Amino acid sequence: MEDLPLSTLIWLRIVRFVQNSNQLSNEHLRRFDLTVAQFEALAHIRSFQPVSQSDLATGLTVSGGGVSRMLSRLEREGLITRKQEWKTKFISLTDAGRELLGRAYPSQLRQQAAMFDDVLDEDEKTQLHALMKKLYEHSVERSRNAEVRAADARTAETPSQSEPTYIDRA
Repeated sequence: MEDLPLSTLIWLRIVRFVQNSNQLSNEHLRRFDLTVAQFEALAHIRSFQPVSQSDLATGLTVSGGGVSRMLSRLEREGLITRKQEWKTKFISLTDAGRELLGRAYPSQLRQQAAMFDDVLDEDEKTQLHALMKKLYEHSVERSRNAEVRAADARTAETPSQSEPTYIDRA
C-alpha cells in the first residue's frame, strides 16, 4: 500500500467519518420518514424562515437543482410551503413540518452527540471543535478566492467594449 501523507490520511478519515455519520443519521431518521438532508433542510428553514430557495441552497451547500427536488417532496408531504414573490420563492414550515421537526430534532441531536460523547472527553471535544472550525474557515476562504479567480478569468476572456472589432470583408 502506498504511503500517503498525513494530511491525506486526515482528509480520508474526515470523509469516512462524515459518510458513516450520515448513514447512521439516515437510519436513525427513518423512524420519522426523513433523510439527513431533509432533516437539515427543515432545521435550516425553521431557523431562517421565510428563507429564499437560493439562500437555503447556499446554507445547505447544495445546488439549486438539488434543493428544488428535495423541496418538491417536502411540499408534497405537506411539511413546507413555497410562496412566490416576484422572482423569489420563500419557504416556510407548515404546522405539520413544525410538529415533525419538533419530534425529530431532539432525538437526532442526541444521536449526533452520542457519536462524540461516547468516545471523547470534554477536552478532546473542545480541541476537535477548534481544529474543525479552523479547517472549515480556511476552506471557506479558499472557496471565496477560487470564485474571485474564476470571475477574473471570465472577465479576461470577455472582449472589452473599447477593443476594435475586425470584420473580414474579403
